[in-house]
Amino acid sequence: MGGALYKELHRYYDTYGTYHTGKIYSDNRHFIHFDVTQDSIYEVLNQVRPTLVISALRGDFEGQVEAHEDLCDFAQRTGIFVIYLSSANVFDAFTNYPSYELDKTLSESKYGKLKIRCENFFLNFLPEEHYAIIRLPMVFGVNSPRIRQIKNAVLLQEQVEVFPHLIMNTTTDRKLGQQIHYIINRKCFGIFHLGSNDLIHHQEFINEIIAKLDLKIKPQFKLVYTSNFDRYLAVLPKDNKLPGHLSITNEEVVAESQVY
Repeated sequence: MGGALYKELHRYYDTYGTYHTGKIYSDNRHFIHFDVTQDSIYEVLNQVRPTLVISALRGDFEGQVEAHEDLCDFAQRTGIFVIYLSSANVFDAFTNYPSYELDKTLSESKYGKLKIRCENFFLNFLPEEHYAIIRLPMVFGVNSPRIRQIKNAVLLQEQVEVFPHLIMNTTTDRKLGQQIHYIINRKCFGIFHLGSNDLIHHQEFINEIIAKLDLKIKPQFKLVYTSNFDRYLAVLPKDNKLPGHLSITNEEVVAESQVY
């Protein structure tokens, strides 16, 4: 995710990123090594002195909590703008309908609870005009981790997990980059739900992705039922919509998710 954002933004802004592993970044002066379990985010912030931070941080959950608490403290003291990439999982305890920006968050998963906890640092301690919380559905795109995982599973004749009762929406890393570029450029703030504007069953979507990959191998599926009824895990915009040219459909996500 962070790589896609850097690719979109670095031509227009003086952009820096962090990395944990990967030799391709070590010789790039615009990438700084950061280990969420051992390093202090203050070191990166004091070195770069940013006016805006986009957090797409992954890794150890307690390390993430500490890093975001420190980031919030830095933002309070310096007045920088923070964009935090959150998840539809902040609503995973609600299964009967899609979720909108001002809906109450409630999660039953460790990942969802982590995202809520990090969101609350910014919601509770920063003025609204100093943050954008971006809640995302499943993210795909050309050579994205999810697409590579599906492709490899099919080629190795391993089972691909599908959730027949899950209704969701999706997006691509490229579209997300365009949307965040707009938010930065237009100085937008608040909570944003940046999923596709239509919904689809997970099993149907994965079938369409595999058909698009055209691997000439019949896939094997592992059907995972977490409930006896359809359940929603989808984030839709209502109060904070971006312009129409920045929207995307599930069909477009499939079309943009080939592997090269």
